[in-house]
Amino acid sequence: MHEIEPYYNWRDEYIAAEDEYSPFYQTLYNEFEFDKMVYNYYIHPQWDSFGSQTMYMKVLFADYELNYAIIELIGEWNDALYNDIMLMKREILELIMDQGINKFILIGENILNFHSSDDCYYEEWFQDVEDGWIAGVNFREHVIEEFKRSNIDFYINFGGVLDDMVWRNLKPPQVFKNVEEQLNKRLG
Repeated sequence: MHEIEPYYNWRDEYIAAEDEYSPFYQTLYNEFEFDKMVYNYYIHPQWDSFGSQTMYMKVLFADYELNYAIIELIGEWNDALYNDIMLMKREILELIMDQGINKFILIGENILNFHSSDDCYYEEWFQDVEDGWIAGVNFREHVIEEFKRSNIDFYINFGGVLDDMVWRNLKPPQVFKNVEEQLNKRLG
């Protein structure tokens, strides 16, 4: 797992550590010391911690004019033991929403498992985004099934093109446009 880096090809356009509105503003990274772990596996030092013991994130892009953020995740999403959604919402998402972000693209190809608890924080997040939305892109099939069994897919959009989206060869506005088009088809 230590070789899986957050996506870095958009760093010419956005770096969360350089964004004064980002919760990760002025974060310093040690490229030579692996200090983050998911269970007993080290992960790349570029991932950002938000207090979870099993999941890390990277805000790959934020657009404060179009009000969206693209966030890549890694690890195990564990609400049952660690209430990861509560930590993520309170420590990161609320700060981002305070800056006007109400559309979230969560890239989940590196989420290995999901363990649910209740859906209160998902419902709260869904209500907080008001005219926005939350989309899960490229989550693994068994992880999506867990989200569905817990009825969390009511709050986070999965399915169709979102489950197998080619996004790495696109620029952030193109990823946003593709996701938004899919969601507009569903909602419209």
